Amino acid sequence: MTQQTADQAAQADPAQGEQNAQALLAGPQSIVTVGVDLFADALVAQSVDVQRVDWRPPLGGTEAEVQKVLFDARRAEANATAISRVLATGAVLVDVRPASEALEMSPGMFFHAGPPITWERASGPLRGALMGAMLFEGLADSPEEAEKLLAAGQLRDGTPITLDSCHHHRAVGPMAGVISPGMWVFEIADPATGRSTFCSLNEGLGKVLRYGAYGPEVVDRLKWMSAVLGPLLQQAVQRRAGSSAGPIDIRSITAQMLQMGDEGHNRNRAGTMMLIRELIPELLELGAPANDVADVVRFCNGNDHFYLNLVMPACKLALDAGRDVPGSSLVVAMARNGTDFGIQVSGTGDQWFTGPAQIPDGLFLGDYGREDANPDIGDSAITETAGIGGFSMAAAPAIVAFVGGTAQLALSTTHRMYDITLAEHPIMQIPILGFRGAPTGIDVVSVVRTGILPQINTGMAGKVAGTGQVGAGLVNPPAECFVDAIKALAATIA
Repeated sequence: MTQQTADQAAQADPAQGEQNAQALLAGPQSIVTVGVDLFADALVAQSVDVQRVDWRPPLGGTEAEVQKVLFDARRAEANATAISRVLATGAVLVDVRPASEALEMSPGMFFHAGPPITWERASGPLRGALMGAMLFEGLADSPEEAEKLLAAGQLRDGTPITLDSCHHHRAVGPMAGVISPGMWVFEIADPATGRSTFCSLNEGLGKVLRYGAYGPEVVDRLKWMSAVLGPLLQQAVQRRAGSSAGPIDIRSITAQMLQMGDEGHNRNRAGTMMLIRELIPELLELGAPANDVADVVRFCNGNDHFYLNLVMPACKLALDAGRDVPGSSLVVAMARNGTDFGIQVSGTGDQWFTGPAQIPDGLFLGDYGREDANPDIGDSAITETAGIGGFSMAAAPAIVAFVGGTAQLALSTTHRMYDITLAEHPIMQIPILGFRGAPTGIDVVSVVRTGILPQINTGMAGKVAGTGQVGAGLVNPPAECFVDAIKALAATIA
């Protein structure tokens, strides 16, 4: 008997109604509760079967905007179009080139990770990386001079110094993400459309430019990368691309590495090994000095993060395909500059929605602690935006040894990310979930409605310029990014 029929019986015959009510209370019961757990816990204590519904109001008081976007007649088709373009994008390694050529950069131009920012608001690691880039380019003789020129906004000869977001130039960069004209970059292309994206070469871990270090060892390494590593990789990559085997398929390697224990952001060991396996035959047949070839192989193979700088532009390439679809609530970029965390959404063009970058929770190197860490920084969250990295932690339980947490956390995180995404990737699959596709395509509406924020695993840079890496951990974007985005999306609806 249902509660409704019991109530009707009580109105017709009070005595019968009382008996029915007692029978209802004595029989099996299941009660649905919404909101705080106090009432539900009290019922459970009385052996009542409770079905808990995890509901909460939309973030930031956006009920009206959520409703407006949900009932936008364009939304379903727009999201289907945007995410289908993302999932269909291929990614092959076609070249390695100097940034001056690939990105049309000239002296005094510097690209950086995250939304646009000025020197005055730049974080310690971003300032350190820019100072190191000035030294590497020969535009300053000391860190002090580099800092002075950057603060003044011009080179010695009066040439203006310009800072801009990597994302504005079809590029991405990990951590500080600084790219200067003399650095070399990978070029990743979509075979179907010919579109391409770029990323710097990975330096390794510890005291490196992208973590804000700028000492002599950092500059010397960058000079070797431009004089030896870049040119040899260029020859090997071009040789491979022009062979019968064709260019190296980055999307295929990334899919394989998810099945080998990598997640594509902070764990790229299998991806790096597969890449080097493809490059070694080409390097050996170049006729280059044996010691240079050995140094290149040793450097790449000894840096488990080397493949990250190929995953990132491949992810950007895919997400750029989903841009500029009117009515779409797909997130096409998440990026941090060490001060601001910013997102971009397909249906709102190139507009950035920003909030304060957060300090990750995780594991620290040596004697470093939370007080030494800078807020979240880097373009590498493009991996999570594309469904790997923190979204695919279930594929790489060993990642918790690097960023903290437990294997169960890695599994539950991936399960949670399905609640805020539009699709499951047909190529990027997670073995422990029965080869279920990775949760792909962050939906602004779902984030705001559920309050579930995207999970990112990341490295941590020291907040003082010149420090380098201090740890690695887990972090979420600030909620206001998504609140502002859905308001802007609602404003596009007539």
